[in-house]
Amino acid sequence: MADHSDDVTRLRGELAEAAVYLRVDELRARLPQLETEMGRPDLWDDAERARQVQTEFSGVRDDLDTYDGLASEVDDVEALLELGAEEGDESLEAEAVELIASLTTRFSELELRALFTGEYDEGDAVCEVHSGAGGTDSQDWAEMLYNMYRKWAVGRGYSIEVVEAQEGAEAGLTTVAFIIRGRYAYGWLRAERGVHRLVRISPFDAQARRHTAFASFSVVPWIEDATDQVDIDEKDLRVDTFRSSGAGGQHVNTTDSAVRITHLPTGVVVSCQNERSQHQNRDRAMQMLAIQLVELQRRDREDQLAAEAGESKKVEWGSQIRSYVLQPYQQVKDERSGYTSGNPEGVLDGQVSPFMEAWLRWQRAGAPS
Repeated sequence: MADHSDDVTRLRGELAEAAVYLRVDELRARLPQLETEMGRPDLWDDAERARQVQTEFSGVRDDLDTYDGLASEVDDVEALLELGAEEGDESLEAEAVELIASLTTRFSELELRALFTGEYDEGDAVCEVHSGAGGTDSQDWAEMLYNMYRKWAVGRGYSIEVVEAQEGAEAGLTTVAFIIRGRYAYGWLRAERGVHRLVRISPFDAQARRHTAFASFSVVPWIEDATDQVDIDEKDLRVDTFRSSGAGGQHVNTTDSAVRITHLPTGVVVSCQNERSQHQNRDRAMQMLAIQLVELQRRDREDQLAAEAGESKKVEWGSQIRSYVLQPYQQVKDERSGYTSGNPEGVLDGQVSPFMEAWLRWQRAGAPS
């Protein structure tokens, strides 16, 4: 029977590291406090506070269950190896080896939690996709990009809410704004901010020539109390109404229920068309505007606006963060981390997490964000 003591030592070390970056001791102390709050009969008298407590409780419980499960399985590995050695049972060794491989993969995935250190990384994400240079191909590409993130979100068990979408003249979308809700949604999706380039045989070219199209992806964190963090003067706003239309409106109608708000001092523009009434659309648009302004202030304070705001770059040649090549060869390559995939169909079907992980590790290694 082979000696697996080094594997067990390594797993014990990774478990100890997980206890540090998951803050297990702090979580164990916090859990009974949250359980007490969850049991208060007046908890839902303050709905916002109740949601915060519920979200924190769920996260604490999830992290502790994850850690305790891993600790138990590391114990199982050690027990299997000891029993296999005592009884000379190679099947027990094989089971232990399989469990070691599984734990190694899971510790590697869990380690990414240590990279989510931003104030809002654990929360929801407010996203936008805009078509760029490339005409109809660009608009079709914008819709493909949106569908890629939609499938990625669904695959992770996240929910997605389309706030606004504008259809292209012939196909696709010129813009789509949506919210992805789930733990660490923003932490993951901030890796995707920037310009995305597609190379393929255009389905809109009668001569079947190869075309290049561009679309941009931008993301800011969802901030629950954004309206309390920023003062918005009504005199600084231009409010336009228009008819809901396109892929974003599940309550599409012929009234001017959609709302577009322009914040004149900053030029920030937000729209909402997915709610049932103009009043609801305006309220949601104001919330989105507040989030954008809080994020803008945060970036200004950190002096990183130019580096982080991928949407500020021209959506054309030379500015892309990632290239998706379908013709003449098959490859997706991230221009920052260098990570590549030979399966663009899978990537466009939502298998984009490896690119996010590669970017997070690349950033941790000291690269500019």
